[in-house]
Amino acid sequence: MTSKEFRQIEWDEDVEDDCRQLIRLAVREDLGRLYDWTTVALVPESASGRANVVARKAGVIAGLPAARIALDEYDPQIEFNPLAADGDRVAAGQIVAELNGPARSLLTAERPLLNLLGHLSGIATLTAEYVAAVARTQARVYDTRKTTPGWRRLEKYAVRAGGGWNHRLGLFDAVLIKDNHLALGATTDRGRYTPAEAVSKVREFLARLGPEDPRSEIIVEVEVDTLAQLAEVLPAGPDLVLLDNFPLERLREAVATRNAGYPQIQLEASGGIELATIAEVAAAGVDRISTGALTHSAQWFDVGLDWI
Repeated sequence: MTSKEFRQIEWDEDVEDDCRQLIRLAVREDLGRLYDWTTVALVPESASGRANVVARKAGVIAGLPAARIALDEYDPQIEFNPLAADGDRVAAGQIVAELNGPARSLLTAERPLLNLLGHLSGIATLTAEYVAAVARTQARVYDTRKTTPGWRRLEKYAVRAGGGWNHRLGLFDAVLIKDNHLALGATTDRGRYTPAEAVSKVREFLARLGPEDPRSEIIVEVEVDTLAQLAEVLPAGPDLVLLDNFPLERLREAVATRNAGYPQIQLEASGGIELATIAEVAAAGVDRISTGALTHSAQWFDVGLDWI
C-alpha cells in the first residue's frame, strides 16, 4: 500500500495559537471587555477557591491542554492540575483535573472551560466508537473538512485523541479532485476532463515543480462515482481513490478491481457513513473510511465543575 499519509494533528504551536484566538473571542463574548458583574457583586476580591473538573459520564477525554490555555487567558494565577491525559477513557464521576486560584476568576472561566472540554471530548468519544466498530478490519477511520469554522485544528486534534485519523487539514495540504472540479474546470477537445485525465494533468503540474520542491510529493486523490471511472483512473496512478456513495456490493467490486492490478493504490469510502453502517463498509475491504459525522454530529460530553 502507499506509504503516503495526510498530516496528523498533534498538540503543537499552531493548535495552541488557534486555541488562544478562540479563547480570546470567548472572553470577549462573555465579558464584553467589562466584568462578570454577578461575581464581582457577590464574591470578595480576596477569596480563593478550589474545584474539580468531573466527567459526568464515561467517554474519552480531550482538550486538557486547551483547558489550561483557557484558564491562563482568564487569570494566570489559576493553578491547573490534570489527572488524566487526552485520549484516556474516563469513567462517570472521575476527576480529570483540579483547579485552585482566585474564586472570581474560577467562576468567570467556568463555562468557557467546560465548553472546550465538552466539545472536544464529545468528538473524541464519538470517534472512539467509530474506531471500535472497524477494529477487526484493515480500515482506518478519517475525519473530513466538515468542521466548525476556526475550530478545525482543535477538532481534528480531538479526532486523533479518539483514535481516528486526520484527512487533509486544508486545501493547501493535498490534491483532491472532486466531481465539481471536473464540472467547472478546463475543457479538452473532447469535453470536460475525465477523472483519469484530471489525475494526469495534476501529475504533470506537480512534476514541473521539480523533485526538490516538497509540494511535488503531496497526496493526489480523486473521487469517482462509478466502477467504470475507477477502472479508467487506476492506471493514471493516483495515491488514493475516493469511492463516493458506493453501495456495499459496488464497494466489494471496486476492491476486487483494485486488488487485481493496482494493490498499491488505497481506496477510501465516503458518503453517508454512519455508526450503524461503518462495520459493513469496512468489511468490504476498503483501506480508509471518511465521515464528517465525527465532527459535525458529535454530542457534547457531559463534564462539570464541582466546588470543594
